[in-house]
Amino acid sequence: MFGRGKVPSKSVDDLLAMRRAGLVVAAALDEVVQACRAGVTTADLDHVATDAITSRGGRPSFPEVPGYRHTLCVSVNEQVVHGIPGPRELLLGDVVSVDCGAVVQGWHGDAAVSVVVGGPDAARTEDLELIEVTRGALWAGIGAMVVGHRIGHIGSAVEDFVTAHAEAGGSRLGIVDGYEGHGIGRSMHMAPGVPNIRTRHRGPVITSGTTLAIEPMLSAGDERTYEMPDGWTAVTVDGSRAAHWEHTVAVTDEGLWVLTATDGGAAELTARGLPFAPLDQD
Repeated sequence: MFGRGKVPSKSVDDLLAMRRAGLVVAAALDEVVQACRAGVTTADLDHVATDAITSRGGRPSFPEVPGYRHTLCVSVNEQVVHGIPGPRELLLGDVVSVDCGAVVQGWHGDAAVSVVVGGPDAARTEDLELIEVTRGALWAGIGAMVVGHRIGHIGSAVEDFVTAHAEAGGSRLGIVDGYEGHGIGRSMHMAPGVPNIRTRHRGPVITSGTTLAIEPMLSAGDERTYEMPDGWTAVTVDGSRAAHWEHTVAVTDEGLWVLTATDGGAAELTARGLPFAPLDQD
């Protein structure tokens, strides 16, 4: 999964460049979420994202993955990740997970959100819980991204958050098996892998200037998946619904900067007592 040693670090200029890519991804996802309405197709969402990225001087990064040609991955209900945009029309109450990547001047940003079509009023209680716990697991993982920690601390934090939710009386949710986050920078997918579970090997040390894409995926049931005949879309084996959240995050000795959050992660980090350390301020 990952080796020992240290994670390569990036300079201040590198992080500032990645922030520009992160803001393009954030803007594209905002527009896609606004467009997520009943009757809209997943291909329609892909077009929205393409226009949002290119109009801001970026280019979609997912078509650079061999064999893939779309701007987004759009996964609906029991689809966990890598859903291919197409003619499927969204229905009121669908859980939709949208994964988006963009390149700006050679640097990548990658993020994902999960929403319910029609908003909370159209959602099942269990779907809102699934989405919110997955989002909370993401921020728990981000909080474990500390200089001097090892990559494995992130997966432990994600698993502990999900377990604590169940032990407090919430639903027992599955951490989807076989998927993890990744390093990111001049390429979208780089070493090291970033697990969503506790692992035997703790992995390399996080250094100041490390950038990672952290992305927990949870299911309302079984953590196992299978791949659809399209060769991409991962679906839960029991048909339970799934959610996916992701951010590209930088860490320095001063703290965290969430590159794909419009506010840099200020609100969420502050609420959790975590150090917010943007580099784009005097």
